[in-house]
Amino acid sequence: MWLFLAFLAVPLIEIGLFIQVGGAIGLWPTLLIVVLTAILGTWLVRNQGAMAMGNLRQSFSELNDPTEPLAHGAMILIAGALLLTPGFFTDAVGFAFLMPPVRVAVIKYARSRIKVQNFAMGGNPNDMRYHAQTRADEDVIDGEFAEVDMDKKPTHGPSGWTKH
Repeated sequence: MWLFLAFLAVPLIEIGLFIQVGGAIGLWPTLLIVVLTAILGTWLVRNQGAMAMGNLRQSFSELNDPTEPLAHGAMILIAGALLLTPGFFTDAVGFAFLMPPVRVAVIKYARSRIKVQNFAMGGNPNDMRYHAQTRADEDVIDGEFAEVDMDKKPTHGPSGWTKH
């Protein structure tokens, strides 16, 4: 229901804002503002996205929890889509998502609403259960087999993909 209301409300808000801004400053300045915000937004998204990728790489290299850098990257991606959508309301929300304090606040709100039941990243080499598990797994090879009757002749010729 909320998604339906969003898809209904956002275009209505955008139409109303276009009428108000266009009536106040004229058609061409309104269109120029829309194009400039798209260009500026693209540049900002590229810079913020590069920083988010650097933070994500750093969290992977340090074996830290990557959820926050991934969330920042997702919000920057959403901001880019909103900034490329023509309109004043979507531009305002997109520029807001490009500000790190806004993203941190959204992540904090999402964390308060989401309950994680289990999270694990690899094994702890100092844990004896980790060593017992890896040693037990080293000797076991799981697979399937089928016996081939060598006396049987194939019913068709070679496929051309293999040499016989």
